[in-house]
Formats: sequence, C-alpha cells, structure tokens
Amino acid sequence: MAVSSSGRPTTGTRAKDSDRNDICQVLDTALSEGQLSMAEHGERVKAATHAATLGDLQALVSDLQTANAPVTLPDLSRPKRRRISPQAGWGVKVAMAAVLVVLGVCIGWGLYGNTSSPLDFQSDPGAKSDGIQAKVLTPPRQLQSLNGLNGLFEQMRQRFGSTMGYELDIRADYASLDRPDPADNRRQQNYDYRGGWGDPWGSPTSLSSDDRLVDLARFDYEKTLAVMRGAPDTLGMNRADVTDSWLRIGPSTDPATPDLVTLEIVVNSDFGSGRIELYPDGTTKAIWPPSN
Repeated sequence: MAVSSSGRPTTGTRAKDSDRNDICQVLDTALSEGQLSMAEHGERVKAATHAATLGDLQALVSDLQTANAPVTLPDLSRPKRRRISPQAGWGVKVAMAAVLVVLGVCIGWGLYGNTSSPLDFQSDPGAKSDGIQAKVLTPPRQLQSLNGLNGLFEQMRQRFGSTMGYELDIRADYASLDRPDPADNRRQQNYDYRGGWGDPWGSPTSLSSDDRLVDLARFDYEKTLAVMRGAPDTLGMNRADVTDSWLRIGPSTDPATPDLVTLEIVVNSDFGSGRIELYPDGTTKAIWPPSN
C-alpha cells in the first residue's frame, strides 16, 4: 500500500470497497444538486466501482463541490519532500528507472501480451503458434504425361461428375474444355484448367452441327503420348525449332463411330505447323507435315 512517511494515505494508496462507496455517495449528492447529469453520474459511478487507488477515486470528484457530501474525503495532499543527499540521488534515479521499465513491460503485456507472464512478452498476437500445419497442393501441372492425364481426367470427374464434353485441348501445363452450358444444353461453356478446373469464362456459345457430346477420356493414353513425343521427328520438324505441341480431343467425324473420339496432335514451330490424327486406340489416322 502506498502511504507517506507519516502513514497518511496518498493518491497511490489502494482503495477499499468502503472508499468506493463513499465516492458513490458524493456522486449521488452531486447528482441531486444538479452538478452532474444522469449520464455523467452513471459513467462516474461505474468508474468508481472499478477504481484501484484513492487517487483514481479522487479524480472522479475533484471538480465537484463536496461541502454537503454525507462523507468526509481523505486528505491526499502531497507531504513535504525530504531533502535527499547527493550521494543518495543516483541510487534513487536508478531505482525509479528500473520501476518505470518494469511498469512499461507490465502495461505492454497487459494490453497486447499473449503469454502467461510479462517476462515472456510477445508483442504481436499473430506471431503465436496456432498449431495449423502447412498444406502443400500438388495438382498435376505437367499434363502431357501419363500421371498428368490421369490426374486431369480425375479432376474433371470431381468437378463435373464425368469426363463428357465437346472438345478438350491439353497443353503442356494447362487445358481448355468445352462442356454443355448447365443453364441451357443447347449451348456450350468453356472452362480452363490451371491446377484445377475454375469457373466458366466468357459467354456461352451456340452448338454447331459438328458439336457432339462424347467421353473425352476414352482413348489409349500411353500410345497417344508415345506418338506425341515422337511427333516432331514423324513430321520432319527440327526439335530445336518446336515452340509448342498440344493434344486436341474431339468427337469422331465418322458417322459409323459417333461415340468415339478423334485425337489430333499439333506441333508448332516458327517455320510452320504439323498435325497427326489418331484413332482412340493410338493407331494412325492421318499425318499432315508442315507445308513448305
């Protein structure tokens, strides 16, 4: 408890419940005399019930006339200071500095601390470990591979419920798909794959007479990839000149096989483009070298 050298209470003396009650009575008298409004009275009474020291309580009535108050408030005037010898001055200054440092740490911990002790102070609550482990996403990105194709079609099943569509273009690291418009099956909607099948983009377009819904995953992946990897040599193109190669899957144009797909491997270079058409079983349908 903070008291003067004579034992008299000071502004730092801890308040008792009886001290808080006395101040509330003074505030009640000030309200009845018109010194306080109802709102001011309520705010000060609330502050009085939470006051920690006599100084906190005194600040609530310091601007009031208290002659008619039913209680006598303690005299918290500062006692005369004792003269401190020069030799003792440095010790007092050091002690005061240490107290201020500890007080600052405690105040900071009380406002922002997220630990059990001010000695283990951590200023940023967001820096405290929350126990959430990192989750690394591993979608297929190299699509022109066996695992890439399997992963791409599996994500189609998860996203759309099937691998049905009008056309699918598979580039090295992304794909483009035409599927029926969910709102109108007379139209088609385009979707892109970039680590996942996103929302449709662009406006739906009307179906043409060549558009036919087929299972785009019904073909021999391994044989198709083998032909694709040898496509530059098959087409007589210099591999160093190849800028892009991709696989297009669409409905068969043969009326006898309307449910099958046609595979088209396209190889681009700065000196022209070539194409290889395959049946679903990987056998050759046509070879179109770059035109000279």
